[in-house]
Parts: sequence; structure tokens; C-alpha cells
Amino acid sequence: MNKKPKGLPYLSVAGITAVLYILSSCDCFIRSNSDGRLLSDSDSIPTDTAHYTSCETKGNLVIYTPYYTDIDLVCGTMPRRTDKNVIFCAEAAFTGELLKVFKHSNILGDHVCKGIRYKGTGCKRNTGAFVYYNGNWKFLYRDYSRYFDVAAQNGGMGFGQELMIHNGQRVRTIRKDSNKNEFRALCEKDGKLCIIDSKGVSCFGEFIQALLNVGVREAIYLDMGPGWNYSWWRDQNGHTHEIHKRRIPYTTNWITFYK
Repeated sequence: MNKKPKGLPYLSVAGITAVLYILSSCDCFIRSNSDGRLLSDSDSIPTDTAHYTSCETKGNLVIYTPYYTDIDLVCGTMPRRTDKNVIFCAEAAFTGELLKVFKHSNILGDHVCKGIRYKGTGCKRNTGAFVYYNGNWKFLYRDYSRYFDVAAQNGGMGFGQELMIHNGQRVRTIRKDSNKNEFRALCEKDGKLCIIDSKGVSCFGEFIQALLNVGVREAIYLDMGPGWNYSWWRDQNGHTHEIHKRRIPYTTNWITFYK
């Protein structure tokens, strides 16, 4: 005869099954956050893989979406692919002269990096700007200088460039629609920031319309052209991928997303 172990309640097979079912259906009782708060099924447990860049193709567009915690404008030296805190970087503002020695004044337009505002060289194409501070971003059209001061006061970043789409509407651009190149823009789409490239050479007007077709609400140009378009991103597995292979020694500034 099997005897019931002393000190332990007897459970039938049906009872054990019921207990296991209760535990599996009440997962919030057996998981807790690092601060001791119980997690519900709707909570996510943060991991290092939560911060990376995704890449997808839609028609003639390639869309890079960084899942980041911070953004800065890095000036002077491009972030290295060995820096595991960086998940995306690409040239942002235009550069003036082909200088091998970096000068902030050689960046076209005033700009803010690491909370400091710098004076750049004027540029007629800079009809707009992008600023980021305190976890929030703004795409600005025309009168944007004062926002650089606000970004600097809050330890943020910002740069001027050619605005293409604002509040879901195309804005006037100096570049002609017929101009052909491989284009790139920093965009707001579905409430998220993303970088969108044309897939190969495109007409400028067609690129803007393609952005509108996929629901882009804001778009500001990012510097391109052979060598200027060299950039890279980090996937969910931590691997880095180059976008355009050619590098030149004259690039000056990069919008950089950090995990």
C-alpha cells in the first residue's frame, strides 16, 4: 500500500492538473519586474534586443526604423561600427568645402550637438530643421532658429536641411522634381521616426510622392551622393550592415540613434 508522505497534502491527478492550469493562466503572479512590480501579460520584459534597427522594402523605398533610446548629431568623426550603443547613423546636414580638417563652420546651417549650438554656413536649401530633446522630436518649417536654442538648453540636438513634407503635405523645395539621384529622408511615419531611402536612382518629385503614398507625415532631406551616402545600421542580432560601401574623408556630421 502506498502511504501518503508526512507533512504534504494529498493531491489527486485531477487536483495537480487544476493547480498547473491556474499557475499557467496567472502568469502575472510568477513574473516580476526588476523593481519588484508584478507584470501582467501586457507588459514586456526589456532586453538588449529591444533596441535595434529594422529594415523593410515597400515598392521603390527601403525603410529603416530604429528602436532607440536617444538621438544625437555627431560631428567631426563618424561613429564606429564597433560602438555597440549605436544602432543607426547617416550623414545629416550638407557640408560646404572638401576639407580634411573638421570645422563646425563647414556644416551648412546652424546645428546643435550634445546640447551645444554651433554656427554653420548659410544655405538656401535649408528650408526646415529637425530637433530632438527630452525624448521628443520636431520637424520645423522656415522659422526654426529659436528651436535650436531650446534644444541646446535641454541637452538635445538639431540640424537644418531641405524640408520635403510637413504635416502630411508636400512643401515647396528648391531642388527640381526632375533631379535624379539616390535619395534619403528622415521621416515621421505611423508616429515613429524612420529613415527612408529610394531603392536605386529616382526622380526627386517621384521620391517625395512615394513617401506620401506610404503615409509619411514629415520628411526632411539627409545628405546623399557618392561617399556622402555611406551609412550603417545594426540589426536585432547585433550585426551591422553598411548602406553604400564607398567612404570619403570629407563628411562632417551624422544623425545617430543610440540603443
